[in-house]
Amino acid sequence: MRKNLWPMLIFFCTLVCVVALDRRAQSADAPAQTLSETDSTFKKSVQPFFAKNCYVCHNKELRTGDLILETFKSAASLSGDRETMKLILDKLSAGEMPPPEMPRPKQEDVVAVTKWLSHQLETKPEETSAPGDTAKTARMNPERVTARRLNRIEYDNTVRDLLGVDLHPSDDFPQDDSGYGFDNIGDVLSLSPVLMEKYLTAAERISRTAIFGVEPLKPTLMRLRSLERSQPPQLTPLTDYDLTGLSLPNAIHTTYRFPVDGEYVIRASLGGERPAGSAPIQLVLWLDGQQMRVVEFDPAKAASFTNAAERQELWGMTQEFRTRITAGDHWLAVSILHLYEGLPTSYKGPNPSKLLVPPLPAFKAPPDLTPQEIEERRKELEKRRAEKIPANSARISSLQLGGPYAVTLGPSRESLKKVYACGHLDGHHERGCARLIVARLAHRAYRRPVTPKEVTQLTGLIAGVQRDGGAFEEGLATAIQAMLLSPHFLFRIERAPATANVVSARSRSQHELASRLSYFLWSSMPDNVLLAAADRGKLAQPASLVVQVRRMLLDPKSRALVENFGGQWLQVRKLESVKPDRKKFPEFDEYLRLSMRQETERFFESIVREDRSILDFIDANYTYLNERLARFYNVPNVQGGEFRRVLLATDAHRGGLLSQASVLTISSYANRTSPVLRGKWVLENLVGAPPPPPPPGVPNLDEAKLGSSSSMREQLQEHRKNAVCASCHKSMDPLGFGLENFDAIGAWRTTDGKFPINASGTLPDGRSFDGPQGLASILKAQPEAFAECLTRKLLIYALGRGLEPDDDPTVRKIVKNVVADNYRFSGLVLGIVKSEPFQKRRREDPR
Repeated sequence: MRKNLWPMLIFFCTLVCVVALDRRAQSADAPAQTLSETDSTFKKSVQPFFAKNCYVCHNKELRTGDLILETFKSAASLSGDRETMKLILDKLSAGEMPPPEMPRPKQEDVVAVTKWLSHQLETKPEETSAPGDTAKTARMNPERVTARRLNRIEYDNTVRDLLGVDLHPSDDFPQDDSGYGFDNIGDVLSLSPVLMEKYLTAAERISRTAIFGVEPLKPTLMRLRSLERSQPPQLTPLTDYDLTGLSLPNAIHTTYRFPVDGEYVIRASLGGERPAGSAPIQLVLWLDGQQMRVVEFDPAKAASFTNAAERQELWGMTQEFRTRITAGDHWLAVSILHLYEGLPTSYKGPNPSKLLVPPLPAFKAPPDLTPQEIEERRKELEKRRAEKIPANSARISSLQLGGPYAVTLGPSRESLKKVYACGHLDGHHERGCARLIVARLAHRAYRRPVTPKEVTQLTGLIAGVQRDGGAFEEGLATAIQAMLLSPHFLFRIERAPATANVVSARSRSQHELASRLSYFLWSSMPDNVLLAAADRGKLAQPASLVVQVRRMLLDPKSRALVENFGGQWLQVRKLESVKPDRKKFPEFDEYLRLSMRQETERFFESIVREDRSILDFIDANYTYLNERLARFYNVPNVQGGEFRRVLLATDAHRGGLLSQASVLTISSYANRTSPVLRGKWVLENLVGAPPPPPPPGVPNLDEAKLGSSSSMREQLQEHRKNAVCASCHKSMDPLGFGLENFDAIGAWRTTDGKFPINASGTLPDGRSFDGPQGLASILKAQPEAFAECLTRKLLIYALGRGLEPDDDPTVRKIVKNVVADNYRFSGLVLGIVKSEPFQKRRREDPR
């Protein structure tokens, strides 16, 4: 099939080169206005303030923080450097500068300077550039990138929504690079020769699956990799345990990507033992947290067991489950229901067994013993039997997967509907079907109207295959493969307008806006409703845009925003790779890891779907728990593996992101907490004031002394005696100390080794708090600061680029509207979607 695609590949490579050149094209010529109206205020208030309070450190000799304030001699020179203005404003507003050891300036002087800086930042860049300042004007170009490659997740989702094929082909692609904290940034999404070859292979596989269905698979039997288990809990009394058995160490959990829809056999191999006289056990198969099958298993009746008189050994026994499973990623588990029920009465457990315990074999004395020796031996045996109570250690030791069976051959019904726009799903096509099918598919694949020439090129591929004796379906598969290799599919291309030789702003086309909107909220292509609105030219109308955004946030595909934006903003993607120390945290296992991430994702999803206040991220009085996580949090009355919304008591020590185990685990080391990492996480993701990287040669903490001869707080206080370290740690450490009641995997504690936890903190501006609730109160007391932080993060993700100083007025406007809308999540999204950077792009003519 590939021989028909070389013209398309040549065109593909040529356009990639054009895209690369287009990314480099930029100019720096635009009119500007002077700053004479603000220069007098600068010379009267701002410059004297700098001279009195700042020049002592930020001069040409010391260059503290690589900042030289002496160089700004006029309002124009400072207003042109918006990054520096914002840095100064943030430091003054937070009370971090001047440093605490320096004399404090008068509050009215601080207010005058911050007011002037705020006004300058709110002014459009072209209004604050000095005449002839072409270097600054060149930076007024947030949209130089006109072609952005789909990242791996976007590629998979687009293939799924275009053709109904959910193969996850990007698993074979190289990893995407990240920039500004996200993996959808245009400037870092490169195109390597390896990726081009992967595209070719994937396109062939996807197109044939859409037209002919998955390739037939022979049933196989394979052992599934089991996830890490926790160590056995000490259960006293036996009534206090997870009745589903999912959180007990004798259950087994695994994740697996099933290749096709079909029936599968899950074979559970058993191990351990049960006391003789125990009732049969109930084995349960779980799929994605849902109970699928329950089977009663009686070891006493199994043919292959080898039992002693006082116990039933399960080693070597197996139990099979047969069930239908859809293609894709699934979480599988097998557990034992009510493990501690049905035991003999001597175990004093709930619902004891009514079966008779078989009598132990009589003692048979060797014939050469005296009567006295026989009596001594008999007593010794009875004593040993009384002391050795048989264990209740029944467990699932491994899982095997057999299948697939009963696979439906041929293309899926969903693929047929998406491909055959002519409606002839049975294959009885007419003369005009090829052009209709190709035109509709290309329109959706390229996310824009297609030209007659493009349709003719694609239908020509179909005709070429038919001339060579191939079937219509073979030709159609070739045409689809060509679409999937087209740069118009692989890239989000925004065509440059033909404008005069000036920097000009223009609205994106209706279809460019539709793509930008769908990849923002769904990480996928526009659906038919969105495309239809763009086709009619109605999408950009404010009322229509609001309707579409609200519809899309309620769509299940908006979960992509939770997983992709939320997973990277909150950094919980790192949870997949963290490995807490097994000796220090024996209760950590893969089921707990999965539950941690589920809690955060479901919590985020509730804010999106229910259009709740974004301030819930800080201190919501609810979360989402299953029994495993509820037991870990010591939250009562939550039973079963299903996640459900749980209202939190005031003394639960939980509420908001800062108390969720996922966040607390990824911001810790493997063997201990880190107030520094946690404080840095808060500054970066909730406050929007990331600290600079540490200077080289900073000594590490003495791990051997932690918890034994010194506390974490004492060691960090010693660390802060280094003046180089103190400037950053005075902001980070207090925030991290507020979370010290949570250990390195998020469990509540009151001591660290032999030292009681001191969770109090004092910020550089003098505000104090105690514990996680106090920290949350401090953060919520400045809701606009959090709203601005989240706005910046979400705007970066939505635009697919980093923010520049001239984006600041847009950010402030969005935040203002979010505040007016009671901080609702939809208000934030609509503010971004309606913003000028999202709807318009700036274009320089490189001539």
